[in-house]
Amino acid sequence: MLTSENFDGKTGSGVHVVDFSATWCGPCKALKPSVEKLEKEYENRVGIHTVDIDGAKPLVERFSIKSVPTIIFLKDGGEVGRHVGFISYEALKDKIEDAIRK
Repeated sequence: MLTSENFDGKTGSGVHVVDFSATWCGPCKALKPSVEKLEKEYENRVGIHTVDIDGAKPLVERFSIKSVPTIIFLKDGGEVGRHVGFISYEALKDKIEDAIRK
């Protein structure tokens, strides 16, 4: 899991997907199986991470997270995309592929 302390070191290069979520969030729970499946599919190609917003206030502020789930797509440390709310497995995979191509 990403924290404020290790975020930049783990997401500074390559493509990363960061799922900002919370344990109390219903849509976040519904999204979790898709995130876990994609984590396995993209292993060693794309970093797929989860940030619990309740324990990462500096990251929440840094990325202006207003609601969860919010998924941020990073490439070489810079944001290249964002999605707020639940998203289907297929649509999330398409957004990951878009981030890889950018």
